[in-house]
Amino acid sequence: MAKKKSRAKKDNPVVAYLKQTQGEIRKVHWPSRKEAMNLTGVVLAVTITMSIFLSGMDYLFAQLVRLILS
Repeated sequence: MAKKKSRAKKDNPVVAYLKQTQGEIRKVHWPSRKEAMNLTGVVLAVTITMSIFLSGMDYLFAQLVRLILS
């Protein structure tokens, strides 16, 4: 009796990776335009707030170092 050859061929690892990636992308919840705009606003607000805070801290530490060294 002749052995049957398996038709299930192993995928190349790169092809398997791309197939799995495509499957995962289908599961992603993409935000609506309104959600994306709101989230962008939050990111910008936090970024601006932190840059102002860090600039203020930098100024204070610079003045402290200047006071200590003079």
